[in-house]
Amino acid sequence: MLAINSKDNEVAALAAGTSAEFINSHRDLRRYPSDVPVIFRSMSKKKLVDVCKQQQRDFYYIDTGYIGNHSARKSWHRIVKNNVQHASTRYDLPNDRFKRMCLGKPYMPFVSWKQGGRSILVVAPSEKPCKFYGVNKNEWITETVSKLSKHTDRPIVVREKPKLRKDRVRNNSIFGQFEQDDVFAVVTYNSIASVEAISYGIPAFTTAPNVADALCLKDLSLIETPLYEDTGKVKAWQNWLAYCQFSKKEMADGTAMQLIEKYSIG
Repeated sequence: MLAINSKDNEVAALAAGTSAEFINSHRDLRRYPSDVPVIFRSMSKKKLVDVCKQQQRDFYYIDTGYIGNHSARKSWHRIVKNNVQHASTRYDLPNDRFKRMCLGKPYMPFVSWKQGGRSILVVAPSEKPCKFYGVNKNEWITETVSKLSKHTDRPIVVREKPKLRKDRVRNNSIFGQFEQDDVFAVVTYNSIASVEAISYGIPAFTTAPNVADALCLKDLSLIETPLYEDTGKVKAWQNWLAYCQFSKKEMADGTAMQLIEKYSIG
């Protein structure tokens, strides 16, 4: 196993748990056989993703976890094999990890759909995914609002992602906005806001690859008739999410990779 950026805490943790050798950049990969995987973090490394795909080299991508990071400090980090978000939704995993993540956080488990609400919340993509996918944020917002306006008379609220993490939690959390704006449905590019909305009981629409795609619609003309998936399926999806993310301790002690391999998480 190889790893890039020894100064990155999350990369360093997973590297310790896999006895990975550090290299400086994607340019160093040509010195190693293509069957040697590499670990890295940050969606800003689009070139690295492209190089791995060209070399047909497995990679393990680290980024913010999908659930449970509702405080100023991120406790959970997703590890994705050969992608930047998990795509192969599973409904057959145990609920043990999710139950542990929910301790002291009664708002996390899905209970039921809130089939009401007044407004549509459009969550704008942040800078990194825009660069990664080659999207202009302002154009996406304009086009999305325009499409929605043709199919709904509900007020449309646009939420920009605050630059500082401390400004995205507490009083300015997305959960607070769900209540403040009496949200009927959420529309995102590929934001984790889709996961947060569904977990809260609000249906979501996504317009790019997203870990919540199996529970979302993509056709904005259907905004008035969103998907309300079966409760058991939503809860099984949450169990799967818990097996897609790990603490730094779990990365460093080998637990993360053991679970990824045991359950073929990809």
